[in-house]
Amino acid sequence: MSSRILIVGGSMGGLFAAVLLGRAGFDVTVTERSAHGLEGRGAGLVAQQEVFDILSEVGVEHLARVGVTAHERIYLDRNDAIIHRQRTPQTQLSWDVLFRTFRERVPDARYRIKDRAVRVQTDIAGATVRYADGHEETADLVIGADGIGSLVREAVSGPQSRPAYVGYATWRGLVPETQVPELARRQLFERFSFYEGPGSHVLGYLVPGADGSTEMGQRRYNWVWYRRYPPTELSRVLVDRDGVSRPFSIAPGRVRPEVADRLKRDAAEALPPSFAQAVAAEPRPFIHAIFDYAPPHMVKGRVALLGDAAFVARPHTAMGVAKAAGDAFALRDALRAHPDVDAALAAYQAARVPVGQAIVAYGQRLGQSLQLAGS
Repeated sequence: MSSRILIVGGSMGGLFAAVLLGRAGFDVTVTERSAHGLEGRGAGLVAQQEVFDILSEVGVEHLARVGVTAHERIYLDRNDAIIHRQRTPQTQLSWDVLFRTFRERVPDARYRIKDRAVRVQTDIAGATVRYADGHEETADLVIGADGIGSLVREAVSGPQSRPAYVGYATWRGLVPETQVPELARRQLFERFSFYEGPGSHVLGYLVPGADGSTEMGQRRYNWVWYRRYPPTELSRVLVDRDGVSRPFSIAPGRVRPEVADRLKRDAAEALPPSFAQAVAAEPRPFIHAIFDYAPPHMVKGRVALLGDAAFVARPHTAMGVAKAAGDAFALRDALRAHPDVDAALAAYQAARVPVGQAIVAYGQRLGQSLQLAGS
């Protein structure tokens, strides 16, 4: 009988693991706390090699060509003049399309939404997850793929195993290209664009539409604005429109109107006009605070961590999805190579801890180069 594996967290990392382990013959179930699923929550994706590898692994390598190519990189000054350009073509994919592709490969009976884990315990024989509705499930292995605010992480490293805020956050927008003003379209489209100012760094590029379309007029403009926030100010920003304080992020449509309005005023004062217009065109901006977390281990007993539950790296690396794919490959390979689950988990940890630590350190170096607060 194959090992029963329970994956807590149904975003990209959880899906990668579920698909690879299911194809390898394991009995896999995914539980996700979201009540409505996760599709539509992603933005643009700059794919790394591990993403191309997993697309090839599951026979959908054609998706690597379903993207929008930026033909060059440009760097702007405050007045919107191009001060540097590089002829480095790069293709941006759609997170939504990638998510949907892998979600379709997990049977509905094996992917349960509205299942919020509240406690994880492990012993020498397996691990048990308790859910908010009171029921419990036991498995040979529990995989924590529940992201930056991981509940499963506590079972591996204790309740103090929290990512450290680094002093800045990122605002994002994903605007239908037809809604981007003309000035911004002329300056920013078909390019990977950047502007760096005091305590501020903004970039943007086109990505496919939510349905994966790359046709002109159907694409979306993805902008990302890194900004300094002292902890006290950040705590005021991270209060959603219902008055609930959020520890890490606020999703599209949940930012308070007065905060979104202030963001657009600040953009007009601080950014080149093209980027300011792109920011102003987004009716539902969303925010993620930036954190570091690089532990010495990612396994305890029969619980293993994967993706951002294991290591939290700054998004400058553009390696979040690739890191999750690499973890999923390594865990699948270890479990196939070692019939003993404990030996497999030891091999997984030995392979991936150095990788995760290196990615986090790389993100820290990139943050220092941008001279953003706390980096």
